[in-house]
Amino acid sequence: MNAKCPPPSIHELKTLRHPVRNVNREHEESLSPLERFATLVTEHVGSMGFFLLILAWTAIWLTWNALGPRGLRFDPFPAFVLWLFISNMIQILLMPLIMIGQNLQSRHTEKRADSDYEVNLRAEREIEAILLRLDCQDEKIERVLAALAKEAKN
Repeated sequence: MNAKCPPPSIHELKTLRHPVRNVNREHEESLSPLERFATLVTEHVGSMGFFLLILAWTAIWLTWNALGPRGLRFDPFPAFVLWLFISNMIQILLMPLIMIGQNLQSRHTEKRADSDYEVNLRAEREIEAILLRLDCQDEKIERVLAALAKEAKN
């Protein structure tokens, strides 16, 4: 057996430990108010609720201006110029804001991945130390058993 005896002690392993970080809280605390707003917009605009809201607004707008009483229509069929303008403004304003929010979410994902990697490395070191301790204990048990067997023969 090539176990390193004695293996690292529990005290030695504890000195290598670092406190577990809550990267979710760290990320949340690192955001500026504008970044919080961008993340909030990204989360809500990317939701089914926002899609249904835009779908309903579009359906009502187009239906009213195509089929409503001629005197009450405000964006005449078939051009729908005002609807196109408002839709384009929504897209132009939301597109960079969503991209910013996605970049912030990506940064958060990277922080979580780094944290997971640190935890995995720590667990690997601890598992290796446990295996070394078990190997060392196996060696000692084998020596004791050999000594007992030798003594039983005498």
